[in-house]
Parts: sequence; structure tokens; C-alpha cells
Amino acid sequence: MWDRRHVISIDDFSREDIEDVLKNTAKMDEYLEKGNVPELMKGKILATLFFEPSTRTRLSFEAAMQRLGGTVIGFSDPSATSIKKKETTADTVRMAAAYADVIAMRHPYPGAAKLAAQVSSVPILNGGDGSNQHPTQTLLDLYTIKKELGTLDGIKIAMVGDLKYGRTVHSLCTALKLFDATFKFISPEQLRMPDTYKRGLTYEETTELDVSDADVVYVTRIQAERFPDPAEYEKLKGFYVINKKVVSTMKEKSIIMHPLPRVDEIHYEVDSDPRAKYFKQAYYGVPTRMALIAMVMGAI
Repeated sequence: MWDRRHVISIDDFSREDIEDVLKNTAKMDEYLEKGNVPELMKGKILATLFFEPSTRTRLSFEAAMQRLGGTVIGFSDPSATSIKKKETTADTVRMAAAYADVIAMRHPYPGAAKLAAQVSSVPILNGGDGSNQHPTQTLLDLYTIKKELGTLDGIKIAMVGDLKYGRTVHSLCTALKLFDATFKFISPEQLRMPDTYKRGLTYEETTELDVSDADVVYVTRIQAERFPDPAEYEKLKGFYVINKKVVSTMKEKSIIMHPLPRVDEIHYEVDSDPRAKYFKQAYYGVPTRMALIAMVMGAI
């Protein structure tokens, strides 16, 4: 079921699929904690094709492969590749597939990962395609929630910030629908959650920053790079700020998450609060991506 499988969209995952990934992520997490990671990818190569800037996604993919005993090739600056000579994305993927056993790719255009899967002879792991999907982020987000709260079933999640362009919240809505979650969408009118991602959800929508009833507060930055009009971004940046005052209204056992990077939407004073889990969340990217690499390579 998993051997040679592409990971392109969270839409392709059933509840059973997600639980399978989370179970294997927990194993990888335990291996890392004990310092005895099996070299499941020894002799294998991961190609990281990052057509768009990244810190956590690219580095955690690379760390995941190396923790499993594999090696990494790739690029993080497309201007230093033959793309500069007008090579197509499809041809770049074909060549990487000839050199590597698995590919992790990030691209600014929605649908690019699906195109890559159509031409690649090796598994494609989508590290984000424009404002569309970011399935590996969603899986590490789900692992974070389950690890910290003990369950995914029936939680209430408040999503705050850029819900129009934020691919992480789009994917997370799709996944949590399988666990009967309820949603609170908090955003400026101009950045509301697109209707396509609200279908089948139990949700409320507001511009008011009230997170007092949420089990999870999932914060996103206002994404300057997605705005067609820079002036519109200037009007909306800093629209919401999670500070100590906001956190004081939250449930004692709730958690604060953020896919990072943050700009000004979570104040640094919040970092020391035990409910702040965004750096742990980023760490969980390594065991999650270890699990996915091993699964699509048929090693577990």
C-alpha cells in the first residue's frame, strides 16, 4: 500500500492512512529519543528540489534521510540550476529521479507536485506547492496534536491569520475532518478560508481574536509572498498578535501551534508558556518525515 507511493495531497489519505503514519512516526520519535535509529535508508539517496525558500521543511527532510543512514543531493536555489536556462520543472524532476531513490519537492505553483508525480519514476514527497497543499506538514501537525493532547478526535481548533493563502491550514482542515474536529476560523475578511476547504466541516467564522474555547490555537503568518498586491499586505500585516493577554484567556490544557516562520503574530513573551508547542512541532517534522521516507521506500 505504501511502497513507491507518492505523497502529494492530504486528500489522498484515509483516516487509516493517517493513523498508520502517526504510528510509524511514534516509532521514529522513540528511536531518536533513545539514539538507536536503524539505518533503513543506507545506500539510498534523497533529492531535495526546493524551487522556493525553506528552512524547516528542507532541513528536516535532509535530517530525516541522514538519520536513517541515507544521503542527500539537491538544491535550495533554482537560479543555480538549469532552470535558469529554461529547463522545465518536469525535466528537472525526471533528471532527479534518475539520480535519486526518492524526491522531496517544494514549488511556488499549485499543482506542481502532482505534475512531478506524473513524470517521476521514484516517489515524490510534496514539501508544499504554492497555496495548495503541504501534506507532510499536516502529518507532523497531527502528530503534534495527538502527542500533546492525547487524541485527535472531537477537538476544537481555532485557525488564526492568513486562511486564504495558508496551505498548512488548508491541508489540516481536510485531515481533521476525518476525526470529527470542529473549527473556528479567525481572519480578516480579505483572508477568509476558501469555501472549498469548508465543505463538510462544522465551523464558525469571525474576525474577532477569541481563542478561549479552543483546544488548539493554530496561528499562521500573513504571507507577503502570496499577495498579488503588496499594498494589500501592508494593510493586513500584524492584524492579529498572540501575546500574554490573549494566552491568559486560553484553556489550561490547550496548545499553541504555528508552522513557522513567524513574523510578528506570536509575541516572544509567549515562548516560555507551557502551551507554546511550535518549536516542538517543528522538531516533530524529523520523525514524521523519517516515517514517510521509510514507508514510501518499502522499508517499514
